[in-house]
Amino acid sequence: MSELASTTVPTPDVHWRCLPFTALSVAELYAVLQLRSAVFVVEQACVFQDMDGLDPTCHHLLGQAADGTLLAYARLVPAGVAFAEASVGRVITAPAARGTALGHRLMAQACTQLAQLWGAQPIRIGAQAHLQAFYGQHGFVAEGAGYIEDGIPHVEMLRPAQLQRDIP
Repeated sequence: MSELASTTVPTPDVHWRCLPFTALSVAELYAVLQLRSAVFVVEQACVFQDMDGLDPTCHHLLGQAADGTLLAYARLVPAGVAFAEASVGRVITAPAARGTALGHRLMAQACTQLAQLWGAQPIRIGAQAHLQAFYGQHGFVAEGAGYIEDGIPHVEMLRPAQLQRDIP
């Protein structure tokens, strides 16, 4: 067995739930905010206003382990709120779940849920520039010039509506 194969982390079993803000329990909301803060503020050393007022208008996709631990999360934003198009934001996997392809499962689930909520439509994201290839695997294409947001290089990416049916 190669060294790489021996270090591969198994993909965790994940239960997906997509909830409007008002359906999140206090414990679920706390877990979401705790994970977002741990990764975006502490790990990425980025001081920014995470609680930006958009959460109440969004649906929240939670990927939880059997014991309820939050392993993955994305915020599904309706069209006209962050961008003219619907969007997926605050995409995150818990550090303990990295290297398991859970991020790809999260994006596939987010795009599926978004289409179920609001119909097949283009999806625009503001992606961290170093993740362009990752999002490209899910049908997103970079548009326009890059920009700096909260000290991190970003690029807008768009996924055409027809891909809602074509990419899992």
